[in-house]
Amino acid sequence: MINNAALTDLIVKMADDELIQGHRNSEWTGLGPMMEEDIAFSSMAQDKIGHAWALYRILHENLEGEDPDRFAFVRPESAFKCSHLVEMPNGAYDFSLIRHFLFDHAETVRYESLRDSSFEPFQQLSKKLKGELKYHTLHANAFIMQLSRANEESYARMQTALNETIALAAGIFEPAAVYEDLLIDEKVYPGEKELYHRWLDRIYPILVKASLNLPDMDSITPEFGGRKGFHTTHLGPLLKEMGEVFNLDTEASW
Repeated sequence: MINNAALTDLIVKMADDELIQGHRNSEWTGLGPMMEEDIAFSSMAQDKIGHAWALYRILHENLEGEDPDRFAFVRPESAFKCSHLVEMPNGAYDFSLIRHFLFDHAETVRYESLRDSSFEPFQQLSKKLKGELKYHTLHANAFIMQLSRANEESYARMQTALNETIALAAGIFEPAAVYEDLLIDEKVYPGEKELYHRWLDRIYPILVKASLNLPDMDSITPEFGGRKGFHTTHLGPLLKEMGEVFNLDTEASW
């Protein structure tokens, strides 16, 4: 029988990443470098928040978790399990694009691994999200190629953004000690180490086509901590902003 605590831990990590990344993406609405990008990032933001909601629903309906809205907006910062990557402010467009590329490919290999999960709700969700994830990664790939090949300055900025972001992205795959072994044994998913290597195999050929150099991953120290509730200084203000309306009256019906 699958351990409920281990399942809950995994679902919360996945959902919190989606929720926070979705809100970061939404901040590009009206500010993108072109109208098409305003629409694209807005659309992807909506998708990711929808993914988070679906995961919180699985938690609520299958593991006696809280109502999804309350769980998303009322928890203290220390109860969130998102990676440091998604917490970072958008900054310049090159950083946001590289984060989008690295995060969405990590998300894709994760959901692909869940198609054969022993936890049926994961199977169903992974099939449902297949099309959206394909669109997200195609968008990221296209703009990585376009900006890396534009001119010397554009290429240099993309390479610098990759260098500065890769340790944060590696932090997505923070291991979960005892829980992870339980989930691997029960064939819920293959574990973070395996997903990490699948992710590297996925992004490497795309970066090669874009003439971007993947840093030596053996010398990279992943930025862990978020999965255990230790966050950057950027998460608290974002959570406050996210929950501002909901927390005016947490019992209101909309």
